[in-house]
Amino acid sequence: MKTLLFLLCFAFAGTLAAQQPPQEDPAPSSPEQAQQQRQLTQPGNNAPVWREVQRGTPNYTSIPGREMDVLIQPPARFLGQDARSTAGEAWRQFRNGPVTFYGGWLLVLVALAILGFYAWKGSLKLKEPPTGRLLRRFTGLEMVVHWTVAISFCVLGITGLIMLFGKHLLLPIMGYTLFAWLTQLGKNLHNFIAPLFIVSVVAMIVLFVKDNIPRGYDLRWLANAWAYMARGKHLPSGRFNGGEKVWFWVGVVGLSIAVSWSGLILLFPNFDQTRAVMQDAWVIHAIAALIYIAIALGHIYLGTIGVAGTYGNMRHGWTDETWAKEHHEYWYNDVKSRKRAPGGAVPAGAPHMKEEA
Repeated sequence: MKTLLFLLCFAFAGTLAAQQPPQEDPAPSSPEQAQQQRQLTQPGNNAPVWREVQRGTPNYTSIPGREMDVLIQPPARFLGQDARSTAGEAWRQFRNGPVTFYGGWLLVLVALAILGFYAWKGSLKLKEPPTGRLLRRFTGLEMVVHWTVAISFCVLGITGLIMLFGKHLLLPIMGYTLFAWLTQLGKNLHNFIAPLFIVSVVAMIVLFVKDNIPRGYDLRWLANAWAYMARGKHLPSGRFNGGEKVWFWVGVVGLSIAVSWSGLILLFPNFDQTRAVMQDAWVIHAIAALIYIAIALGHIYLGTIGVAGTYGNMRHGWTDETWAKEHHEYWYNDVKSRKRAPGGAVPAGAPHMKEEA
């Protein structure tokens, strides 16, 4: 009987215990304890940790330095992006998206337009035969500075294009090994040629600024620029015409400042600039450089095969009187009247056209 009563009591107590709700573990008092508990209930689930990291808030680090306590940048969004993502990912998408796509097509279309125009019209030639009498067009210093800028610009432009478009165009052809060597060489050339370009551009601005001051006749030249190129219309100008002055102020001055300033920020990250500053500097650098290259293609075309005789002027420093009169009549008149140096006819010992052939 006692045994039966004991069994009944034991069963009744077990039933009551089963009906009572189970006691829950106490809530974690810190994120660290919550993560430890989650590893027991959901092994491998680190989503809350990475959500915290991606907020971009500073955390503890024993390494001194700016932004050392921020592992991943906070969410950001560049122009044209609908959704926000971490700033590094947003920059990567902007670089590989709009900058690469639109910048690439800009260069392609400009190159095709130049080739099409040359196939249609060819070089702009002189209307009158050369006289054989030469005028000093550029001094030795001006030529050295110009070619230093030109060569360094070409090196920077080519290496920059390799770094931006190489993985899309060259990597499938060259393979990873050769492409890695090429990009490493291009990166080092880009970094070490850049200071030479900056110094030479400053020298070019100092040398040529006085002859690039806008004049009233430059507006007439710009208004008739198409007639000048397509039909060979005679448009008097000073030492540099309206188009060359636009190139000087927009390209040599404006865009050079943009690419140089942003390039220095990228070249010297040890000045404690933040990652956001570096990303914004790259955007300015890339867009300005692509526009610079596009405009420079036109300048290179006109200075080589687009206008007959122009390349020889900068190579040798002398120009024929006929060329000077047809393309820069105001400058020619000033030189002939000795209102400015160089002036007059060919000085003793100067080369003649037949000696340059």
